[in-house]
Amino acid sequence: MPLRKWVQSANYAIEGILHAARTQRHMRYHLYAAILVLLIGFVLGVRGAEFVVLITLAIIVLSIEMVNTAIETITDILFKEYDPRAKIIKDTAAGAVLITAFGAAIIGYVILYEPVKYFFHNGLNIAKRIEPDIAVVALIVVLILVIITKTFFGKGQPLRGGMPSGHSAVSFSIWVAVTFLTESFISSLLVLIMAILIAQSRVSTGIHRPREVVLGALLGITITFLLFKVFS
Repeated sequence: MPLRKWVQSANYAIEGILHAARTQRHMRYHLYAAILVLLIGFVLGVRGAEFVVLITLAIIVLSIEMVNTAIETITDILFKEYDPRAKIIKDTAAGAVLITAFGAAIIGYVILYEPVKYFFHNGLNIAKRIEPDIAVVALIVVLILVIITKTFFGKGQPLRGGMPSGHSAVSFSIWVAVTFLTESFISSLLVLIMAILIAQSRVSTGIHRPREVVLGALLGITITFLLFKVFS
């Protein structure tokens, strides 16, 4: 598939995520919860397979919520007026979300019980992480915050326009991560130049305004820097 078509397809897919976040408050709650669980697991020292399970649960809950949104939209198109069958369809889809979220909460409780218990008995001792893990989590958090922010402002497409610039946020997040990971001036400088060029291209092509690019860069830099300083 040509790169342009792949980017267009990705744009449509992420637009679906933004639509769900704009129209479904539960989707927004799940996004907030995903960030919260991710950071709590990081702070309390959840590692390895258990941390992967937490991430997987968040992905499953978000995906089921989006499927529920699609089903509700299709039902509204098929049934213009009230119909008991439409209610059954919507209730069943909502039930699937409830079961998934409830199951995720139970599994999350099992995983986090001991770390939380340790926290209440011994106080907060922020776990230190290897830097590649911090870089990945920082990128995930930045992407989720970009989605939430674009949803709040309600303008632009995920990969084209809107506040803030996702390209700029991701590029500068990668720059900060590379700086911490390599501790090399040359590597950091090269990635910084790349990030600046990407940001500048978003403005020169008319996709973003300068302030959208600047705010995207600040978002990526701030979140990634803070996570590295706290957990590294």
